[in-house]
Amino acid sequence: MIRNITLSRKQIIAYGVAIALVSSGIGYGISRLNSPKTLSPTSEASDRKVLYWYDPMVPGQHFEKPGKSPFMDMDLVPKYADEDAKGSGVKIDPGRLQNLGLRLAQVERTDFALDLTVAGTLEFNQRDVAIVQARADGFVQRVYARAPGDIVGVGAPLADILIPSWAAAQTEYLAVRRTTDPALERAARQRLTLLGMSQGLIDQVSRSGKPNTVVTITTPVGGAIQTLDVRQGMTVNSGQTLAQVSGLSSVWLNAAVPEALASQVGLGQPVKAELSAFPGESFSGKVSAILPTAQSESRTLSVRVELANRNGRLRPGMYATVHFPGNTASALIVPSEAVIRTGKRTIVMVSKGDGRFEPVEIQVGRESGNRTEVLAGLTEGETVVASGQFLIDSEANLSGISAKAIPDREGGGQETTAKVFTAQGRIETLTNDQVTLSHGPVPELSWPAMTMTFKLASPAIATGLKAGDKVDFSFAQKADGPVVETMRKGTAR
Repeated sequence: MIRNITLSRKQIIAYGVAIALVSSGIGYGISRLNSPKTLSPTSEASDRKVLYWYDPMVPGQHFEKPGKSPFMDMDLVPKYADEDAKGSGVKIDPGRLQNLGLRLAQVERTDFALDLTVAGTLEFNQRDVAIVQARADGFVQRVYARAPGDIVGVGAPLADILIPSWAAAQTEYLAVRRTTDPALERAARQRLTLLGMSQGLIDQVSRSGKPNTVVTITTPVGGAIQTLDVRQGMTVNSGQTLAQVSGLSSVWLNAAVPEALASQVGLGQPVKAELSAFPGESFSGKVSAILPTAQSESRTLSVRVELANRNGRLRPGMYATVHFPGNTASALIVPSEAVIRTGKRTIVMVSKGDGRFEPVEIQVGRESGNRTEVLAGLTEGETVVASGQFLIDSEANLSGISAKAIPDREGGGQETTAKVFTAQGRIETLTNDQVTLSHGPVPELSWPAMTMTFKLASPAIATGLKAGDKVDFSFAQKADGPVVETMRKGTAR
């Protein structure tokens, strides 16, 4: 059944007003939901002081006002003052630390062996060299099957040489010998010696009673033939070099020692060497010489070690790893893997606790095994990051956190002064920023007399000086090498 509903005018107006009120309420609620939330002046963000704004990808650039980054499409991020109040360094969430697999190590003071390990090369012992020469003019009648590089024993024959000029002297000697006059015989025998004949050849002529003008040239030592300049049929002159033989009973091991570590090496110091050709075996020797000239390209000194060459196994040209054992001394050490070398300086990541880490600049000394000596920048008992430190360092760089310098931690901001040493020398070469000097020994550094290149603290130091001048000079050992502080004409020899 359909009912007809009739509304009065007043009822219609009342219903319209109600619908309008409901619609406006719904619209206001939606607008409140969609509008961005604004912070009141009493909100937490307004209470924090902003130092500056920055782009996280370019943390070194600071801006006074918020806005868009000029480097990329992103908003600048505020840097709040209370962030520094919480502690310096970078803060890493504990959950992230676990994922990074960080491993910490403590800075400790312990006995540290000042060992030095460098590379070296085997060479012939130049003191064990024999030069074979012709003792008189003659002709090569026969050569033996020899060639440069052959290994020969003592007395190995090289060539047979016919010397016609000896025939007359030997005949005269035999005639004098038949006189049975001892004095005349001694004089005649002496004459044969002066002509270049060996005592063995003279005895052979005396026993046989016949002249012998063919002599066999042999090697006076066993070793390797370096040169062989004799061929069948050739003419040789008195004093002409026919062959050169290098002995192999011992060899020289020339080790390249960085000049900054030259003070760790001394004459007579025991040395052990390892060769890849003989794994698991070591060879012992002693330092026999420290050569006086430094290599300008590699900034190394050549240290000579003589090694016994039993059975001739050590061959010149082989490479070796050379160990110079040093004295054991107390030192502050950290794991070598904790050290980050940037090229300009060396840093470690120090743990401040509660997930906060701080990059700290350090000065390192010697390295032995997996441990590195720390000369400045750390104190005993501090904790450093031994694994995962590169990720924390990247986080610190993105946050604009720079490493704390050594003077800030140890000297109250005061720079330390390097010790100055004095010496005498002669200028070999001179430029605006460096000088090469042939100088005498420096006992304070255990340096022998040598020729080496120094940096100049200032071009004015070399004013009025030139190559060849004898000078008195002073220098300081800096992190990047020795630097000449003063230099004036002197009486150096």
